[in-house]
Amino acid sequence: MTIRVLIEREVEPGQEMKLQQLMMQLRSKAIHVKGYISGETLRALDNPNRFLAISNWNSVEDWRNWEKSPERQKLQEEIRKLLHGKESCTVYTRF
Repeated sequence: MTIRVLIEREVEPGQEMKLQQLMMQLRSKAIHVKGYISGETLRALDNPNRFLAISNWNSVEDWRNWEKSPERQKLQEEIRKLLHGKESCTVYTRF
C-alpha cells in the first residue's frame, strides 16, 4: 500500500538556503532508495521560513527503513540545527 509522508519544517531566519541545500541532498539520496516513488518541496507564501516536504513511498516499511538509515540520520541532524522549533512528520495512506 502506497503512503505519503508530509514533513513540515520552519527554519531560523537567514538559514533558508542552507535548509534547501540539505533537503536537496536528502532527496537526491532518497531517489535511489528502495520504495521511493516521488517527492516535492513547497514553501509557504505567508511565511518564507516554513517548508513542506512531501514524499511518496511504496510502503510504510520502505519509508521507515529510509527514515532510520544512517545516511538520512546524518543529514537530518544537520537540518535540525537550522530549525526554529520541532519539525512535524505525518504519514498518510489512502482509505
